[in-house]
Amino acid sequence: MSAKAADIVDTAVSAGSFTTLVAAVKAAGLVDTLKGEGPFTVFAPTDEAFAKLPAGTVEDLLKPENKDKLVAVLTYHVVPGKVMSGDIAGKEMMVKSVQGDTIDVNAMNGVMVDGATVTSADIEADNGVIHVIDTVIMPGM
Repeated sequence: MSAKAADIVDTAVSAGSFTTLVAAVKAAGLVDTLKGEGPFTVFAPTDEAFAKLPAGTVEDLLKPENKDKLVAVLTYHVVPGKVMSGDIAGKEMMVKSVQGDTIDVNAMNGVMVDGATVTSADIEADNGVIHVIDTVIMPGM
């Protein structure tokens, strides 16, 4: 297996299915954070996941005056540390997000995070891991 040559942001960019997430991370000013040392576990919503939000939600979150809300939503998708699917298989737990609220993780039958399904797990980056989810999860706002 070759060495991982990309951080979480570069890995998401090269995957091609996270253009909305990457644009949001840039708008929120979180690029440097997610290129940082980590390690981070990121539950990454696909472009299709963002498309399932009510019309105008993404555009609204990307407005400069909503940067704090955007940062909260994005950091809710990030957990400190590197958690691989094998670490949680067969377990249910609440994990604290970088945003501060807890995420309900259920790995009893596949993996669900706050009602979103992990569709692809354990995409390793050199500063953490990405788990792809089919729904954008929201902190209690």
